[in-house]
Amino acid sequence: MNAEEKIALLDTLHFDNRFVRELPADPESDKHPRQVLGACYSRVQPAHVARPQCVAYSKDMAARLDLPPYVCESDYFTRIFSGNRLAAGMEPYATCYGGHQFGQWAGQLGDGRVINLGEVINRKGERWTLQLKGAGPTPYSRRADGLAVLRSSVREFLCSEAMHHLGIPTTRALSLILTGEKVLRDMFYDGNPQNEPGAIVCRVSPSFTRFGSFEIFSARGDLDLLRKLVDYTIRTDFPHLGEPSPEVYSAWFHEVCLSTAALVVHWQRVGFVHGVMNTDNMSILGLTIDYGPYGWLENYDPAWTPNTTDAAGRRYRFGNQPQIAFWNLAQLANAIYPLLEQVEPLQQGLALYRDSFALGWQAMMADKLGLARFNPATDDDLVSELLTLLHLAEMDMILFYRKLAQIDAASANKLNDEALLAPLLEACYTELRENLKIRLVKWLKSYLERIRQDETPAEVRRDKMNAVNPKYVLRNYLAQLATDQAEQGDFSMIENLLELLRRPYDEQPEQEKFAVKRPDWARHRPGCSMLSCSS
Repeated sequence: MNAEEKIALLDTLHFDNRFVRELPADPESDKHPRQVLGACYSRVQPAHVARPQCVAYSKDMAARLDLPPYVCESDYFTRIFSGNRLAAGMEPYATCYGGHQFGQWAGQLGDGRVINLGEVINRKGERWTLQLKGAGPTPYSRRADGLAVLRSSVREFLCSEAMHHLGIPTTRALSLILTGEKVLRDMFYDGNPQNEPGAIVCRVSPSFTRFGSFEIFSARGDLDLLRKLVDYTIRTDFPHLGEPSPEVYSAWFHEVCLSTAALVVHWQRVGFVHGVMNTDNMSILGLTIDYGPYGWLENYDPAWTPNTTDAAGRRYRFGNQPQIAFWNLAQLANAIYPLLEQVEPLQQGLALYRDSFALGWQAMMADKLGLARFNPATDDDLVSELLTLLHLAEMDMILFYRKLAQIDAASANKLNDEALLAPLLEACYTELRENLKIRLVKWLKSYLERIRQDETPAEVRRDKMNAVNPKYVLRNYLAQLATDQAEQGDFSMIENLLELLRRPYDEQPEQEKFAVKRPDWARHRPGCSMLSCSS
């Protein structure tokens, strides 16, 4: 296929652009920072970049958009998804939204460094919004430049796709492109800014609408625009609920509560810590959105947060994510209350979240432990003691559950305590005190007795556990190593990790080096232990 044919294929993408067609636009057209009133978005063009270079693209996401590899590897693709050129049908815009940040109302926020290219309808009839992150300033950039750097872009590109293959609802990523320009960033806000390579990620999602998208109009008392956005969202993203009405608003909120509960259960299952669960970073579709200072639990610690900005209060720590999601839903309930003028349906939705999360968490823990079902009478204590021990023993969460699946309950009685415990000690980051070893052995024997009660065949139990306990995740140090290499012009590790993380539950014997504990050098290294919102 020649260059003209590749261009033609990109230019025949079916852009529907319903968002800009049906919702009110900002009447001003320039990019200067300002309060945007009476509008859901502002039309804005991506900034031109000097020397765009496509570092990587997701074949899986490209296929969902009906784009074959030879198109994604073309120069025209690179120009389109660096923002240097628009394909036919694209109508770029940045959306207006607000949000609560660290528990405080922050007012207008908006797409400060994101520019939406439009909404594509693929051959299956799926709607996908394409947006460029790091494509230049918008009216919502405040005092920022609207750009992004390579380190944060690598992390977002890889984690978006990794989460999808883990089975976790998420926005996706199509491409990662270097801009050929430098971007000045103060990584830890400590007065030491550095020039870093600039990059752009093309993010993809059915919708990027957030809780804060509704909060901003409610806070301003613009109830007409609030209703328009809610009605649009229901008709576009929740059409199965029927035509908007007070009853449908209630049903919609209930569905948002349920999908949010399911999402947080998934995060807790794999040890993912979002790091900045502000209401503007909460998807109305129950997707993981905005991969900023996220991280993966390595040594199990429910108090851990990867976000330097959150280091003092630890509001967004791993163990607090379920409560924060509930708080955020309450803010959404407050925002849409003027459309219902009834408290009860909103309270019912919040109760649904609580109950759904509790039941989902129990079922998730039963799956992680290979139990036929969760029995609160016995399993509450069993799980509570396990989580305490994982913390005290500094146990690697990912490795522990994979090692646990290998223990055969039928033959375990023939082993002495030392042999029984040996496989699990491989997941420890520190040498255990004798009293902690004794406690772990006691728990393990209780667990094995519980397994025997189910009479589940060992192979069935192992397969069940390995289907929900990944062997490979985007460990913090792996993302940092990929970034280090990319900054030297070597993008091979990005490609290797992208392929590895497509099958996170499989053994992949040739990739064992990626299924080991965090190395000692990464325990406190910036980018491996703590990150900032700077990107």
